[in-house]
Amino acid sequence: MAVTAKKKRKRKCRIVKKKKIVDGKKKLVKVKKCKPRRKPKPKPAPTPAPVYPPAPVVTAPPVPPPPPPPRLKVIKSPIAVFGGAFGRKQAERLAWRAGFGPRPGQLDALVGMDLEAAVMSFTRPTGVAPLDGPEPTRDGTNPIELGRDEGAAMYWLDRMARSRHQLVERLALVFHDWWATRRDGIANNAEMLEQVNVFRAHGLGSFRDMTRAMTGNAAMLRFLNGDRNRRGAVNENYGRELMELFTLGADRGAYTEDDVRQIAKALTGWTTPQVDGVTIPRYDEEGRWDFSVKTIFGKSGRFTWEDACELVLTHPLHPSFFVRKLWGYFIPTPPSAAESKALEQLYVSSNLAIRPVLEAILCHPALYEGATMVKPPIVLSAGMLRAQERTVGTYNWHYVGDRSGQQLHFPPDVSGWNDLRWLDTNTTVGRWDLVREGLRGKVITGTARDTYPEETPEQALAGARAFWGDPSLSDATVAQLKAFATAAPITGTATQMAQRRAQRFNALRQLVAASPDYQTC
Repeated sequence: MAVTAKKKRKRKCRIVKKKKIVDGKKKLVKVKKCKPRRKPKPKPAPTPAPVYPPAPVVTAPPVPPPPPPPRLKVIKSPIAVFGGAFGRKQAERLAWRAGFGPRPGQLDALVGMDLEAAVMSFTRPTGVAPLDGPEPTRDGTNPIELGRDEGAAMYWLDRMARSRHQLVERLALVFHDWWATRRDGIANNAEMLEQVNVFRAHGLGSFRDMTRAMTGNAAMLRFLNGDRNRRGAVNENYGRELMELFTLGADRGAYTEDDVRQIAKALTGWTTPQVDGVTIPRYDEEGRWDFSVKTIFGKSGRFTWEDACELVLTHPLHPSFFVRKLWGYFIPTPPSAAESKALEQLYVSSNLAIRPVLEAILCHPALYEGATMVKPPIVLSAGMLRAQERTVGTYNWHYVGDRSGQQLHFPPDVSGWNDLRWLDTNTTVGRWDLVREGLRGKVITGTARDTYPEETPEQALAGARAFWGDPSLSDATVAQLKAFATAAPITGTATQMAQRRAQRFNALRQLVAASPDYQTC
């Protein structure tokens, strides 16, 4: 459609007569008179935009930096320190990881301390370890027989349960796994018990002293054929494991096969004669030591067993091996590279002392806020005894320990137990049996069932939790236990109802201790 120009609006006009002077005379003439054009209305001036004062600049308040970790008065830690409230949950985890769980009243005592004091109550024992409760017996009457494998193992389990020097015994278990020795590879139980004493003596001391003591230890000499290693008939077993498992680690480029052969020569000379039935290791330098020049880690000399120990402990890769291996027994996630480096420096500067590194680990936030760890079967066993303030009383713990995956003095091989296999389809059944053993003599049976008092499902669950020292349980676990207690059919005659309440209570105690929450810490 064509666009046309806008038509001009016509003005209205009319002819009128008007007097005008023409040639000096007035005449009427016709003129055209039109209305004047309308002037366009002036457009209103545009309203100016309102002017507002500039908005004030609002800045978020500065975020304060995180509070520094609490200052430790005695412990020197080069890594992060747990800065949260040290309450019951934190005390419970410390008691399980630095020991074998709490005895009644122990958590309240720990909560009354600060973090540093609680840690030092484990790491700085003094004097001879007090033992709470009576000495262990077999079946309630006969004494434990240390000559039997079961007796020697139960003797140690009893010390775990009753000793107030909890970390000493826990570290003895740690180093029993670290320097793993099997009873069936040595002469007698006395040698096994003496090796545990080495761990007790040096667990919070010097790793250098421990290495020297273990190199000349009767059980270790027999287990890894150190007493068969002599000039002209070199045996490499101990030399290889000394580097691979005990001080440097495998597949790290720390040593070569030639280093294995050469260090084995340096370790020659030991024998294990018996005097009155007691093994007394002896070093025969003249008759058995290989006095040839050896080259180990690029260094040459007529090295002895003492030199061999020093060479592995001053190797550049030993501190990192030691720190990460020790850390893994107490915290499941590995330290950062920076944390590991700081602990390595602490370890070296303290002349290979174990306690400073361990105290830093026990103060670290990951121990209190990090992932849980599965309790080794022996730790679980000792913990259940401690919760009830019981002594061992039977060899059954040793047999059930085998089914749950851990027997004292019987690690599977020289590399120790595989803690990634603490829970599988076989060992889970064994753990159920461990809990049943923990309830031995405490199950409500016979006439006691007939008169079991009335209680609500909530009261029954509370009583079952209190039996084990009121352990921390997740909301999901509590809900499941409560549902079980509520669904239990308490019907029938008065006697039958009493019996079923007793059965419910027995079952709840079993379920609490067999729950994932109690099996981990």
